[in-house]
Amino acid sequence: MSYKTVIGLEIHVQLKTKSKMFCRCDNNAENAAPNTLVCPICMGMPGTLPVANKTAIEWTLKTGLALNCQVAEFSRFDRKHYFYPDLPKGFQISQYDKPFCTEGYLEIDDQGELKKIGIRRVHLEEDAGKLIHKDNSTLVDLNRAGTPLMEVVSEPDINSPAEAKIFMQELRSILRYLDVSDADMEKGHLRCDANISISIDNKEGVPVEIKNMNSFRMVERALAYEEKRQKEELEAGEKIEKETRGWDDAKGVTISQRGKEYAQDYRYFPEPDLPPYRPGKAFNIESLKKELPELPAQKRRRYIDSMNLPLQDAAVLAIDKDEAFYFEKVAEKVNPKLAANWVINELRLDGILNISPEDLTALLLKIESGEVSGKIGKVILAEMHGGKKPDEIIAAKGIKHIGSEDKLKGFIEEVIKENEKTVTDFKAGKKEALGFLVGQVMKKTQGQANPQIVNKLLKDKLGEN
Repeated sequence: MSYKTVIGLEIHVQLKTKSKMFCRCDNNAENAAPNTLVCPICMGMPGTLPVANKTAIEWTLKTGLALNCQVAEFSRFDRKHYFYPDLPKGFQISQYDKPFCTEGYLEIDDQGELKKIGIRRVHLEEDAGKLIHKDNSTLVDLNRAGTPLMEVVSEPDINSPAEAKIFMQELRSILRYLDVSDADMEKGHLRCDANISISIDNKEGVPVEIKNMNSFRMVERALAYEEKRQKEELEAGEKIEKETRGWDDAKGVTISQRGKEYAQDYRYFPEPDLPPYRPGKAFNIESLKKELPELPAQKRRRYIDSMNLPLQDAAVLAIDKDEAFYFEKVAEKVNPKLAANWVINELRLDGILNISPEDLTALLLKIESGEVSGKIGKVILAEMHGGKKPDEIIAAKGIKHIGSEDKLKGFIEEVIKENEKTVTDFKAGKKEALGFLVGQVMKKTQGQANPQIVNKLLKDKLGEN
């Protein structure tokens, strides 16, 4: 039998508009006291009328365009009748058969292998509130009720947990580049439900939905567990049930929660309090396309083609908008490969915002010219986190670069006398021995020698050239 994993993702994105989806309440509930950012509309009081947030619709259209979607000629909101204990209206305003955007795709890059994942729809709805379970009771905070919630639904084109993780990471990068959401999974700005099934000999499998995944690691782990569970059940002759399962990260297992609902269970009908939309008339779609920034995939390609960066470096630098901007500022004056190496390997762990791109550029230009060595550069960099300039640190520490061949020859003579066996090994053809000798010279000069000059002088002295 031939098994194939089939995965589709439903991703909810909290948009960071100033106001909520259908009222003027403050949408930033991050540190607000419970139930302080509410009004009769988002609390579902009788007689209230919603008014759609224009910015939320515009951002949904821009996201759809970034995901290569078709913008609908006609769209509308619908009522979704499903009991949310933290949504007082008793229904959710969402979109059913007339979403704003459809038929797109997102291209993912898995270690150089490109694959298009279809986007079925991008639609807009309102979020529910938040339940707080405490001391054997449940409290309700409605600050989040009515937050604009954009949903991105993929086609079932994903064939492994690893691909699902890459898709999520790429989507988060796009959302942050567009500046429509902070897209922080740990804070609930980005939430993912996954549907996974196993097809046997190209026969369609039974999809199982997984919830409660709030990190990329959880998405990958939960799908990997469920993939294994379903295969084992099928091999044992068991039948897979269509259901919703929750992910228990502590135990590393999915747990059955309830039977999976069908569309008819929600009893959708057109929202009577909101008019339908013709997005092409309400918004200038061509202008929205022109407003799209250079997206992560485009940056990666430019870094590879124009700057000759390896794929891995390009991918790391492009995934975060701020880091990409920082790198590009440095690479304006410094060799891009040197700039990439220092941003990725030296600055990312410590936080690039502590050192300005101008100051890093000044340091790297000194390394590039041979004024200081890479080793000494790292010493200088550590001091720069306090806000000091490279020149200040060099003067204060008395760092003097030894670039004079006459001065270096004395150190080289000492190293050759002290390491006769290594010298013999080098002359016998062990090329790696030269690296050890260079290291010894650097040690004697406390890292202040130019390693390229040391390398050359050693080869001249030992007769390689």
